[in-house]
Amino acid sequence: MTELYPPIEPYDQGMLDVGEGNLVYWETCGNPDGKPAVMVHGGPGQGCVPNMRRMFDPERYRAVLFDQRGCGRSTPHASDPDTDLRHNTTDRLVADMELLREHLDIDRWLLTGGSWGTTLALVYAERNPHRVSEIMLSAISTTRRSEIDWLYRGVRRFFPDEWEQFRQGAGTDRDGDVVGAYARLLGDPDPRVRYPAAKAWCTWEDVVLSLEQQKTAPAVHNGQPGDDVLAFARLTAHYYAHAGWLEENAVIRDAGRLAGIPGVLIHGRLDLSCPVDTAWELANAWPGAELLIDDHSGHRGSDIKRAWMLDSLDRFAGGRADALAGR
Repeated sequence: MTELYPPIEPYDQGMLDVGEGNLVYWETCGNPDGKPAVMVHGGPGQGCVPNMRRMFDPERYRAVLFDQRGCGRSTPHASDPDTDLRHNTTDRLVADMELLREHLDIDRWLLTGGSWGTTLALVYAERNPHRVSEIMLSAISTTRRSEIDWLYRGVRRFFPDEWEQFRQGAGTDRDGDVVGAYARLLGDPDPRVRYPAAKAWCTWEDVVLSLEQQKTAPAVHNGQPGDDVLAFARLTAHYYAHAGWLEENAVIRDAGRLAGIPGVLIHGRLDLSCPVDTAWELANAWPGAELLIDDHSGHRGSDIKRAWMLDSLDRFAGGRADALAGR
């Protein structure tokens, strides 16, 4: 079993005013004089958790964590239907990251993250390559419409009964815009509408990952969903209904801008939510990127993937951007 670094508390934290009434929570931990790195969480709307701090060697890294707009400890919170999401877009999140980098007086930082966090990290890096030292990503997603259509429609071939329940929760016909329908339901002011929608959305997320060996507790139990679940479901549907406001294939198309930035991409071959072909396409479009595929894991973590992540972060902290030992 690959162990993370010991638990650690932030040495600094705050709320950054990013405009339009939004305050973004941030924290830093580890060595104030260490190598700067930023964790880009998934979701959208997942927020940061304490275990994310444990990916970084506290003696060598100055690790930055932040909650993206509308989730975690950032305000206003997307669980409140009165929270306006018009200014919660990928462009705004990229701008928030730049404001945070400047606020913390960081010249260049390493980017790491997973799932939706890979999309946001890649978009940020492609627009600001001179601000990025290295990139280490896992569970690769680029938020193409084709990827979203697979996750919320195509994968139904594995779970036809469960998908039918998911579709019925959206109130659409079989060819309707299921994701767009949920985005509307999850912003409804009536809790009798948005609570069942949040449960149905998160239940489908659990179903898609249900074949993986690495089990975790379901996102939603019986009863009223909590604020974090409501924000996660609403923000995910909001972003995916708009395909992240990105041109189709833009992230992979623009991967050439990352040339010269050392990168490690880590993926599970059995990932039903984010099929491995996206990671493969990205690795082929990014000059010098290394793709590591764990044949025995899916979207969630595994001991092998965790070891690869820690190894690559340790090597980057030591100034060595060479390939992983033995590969």
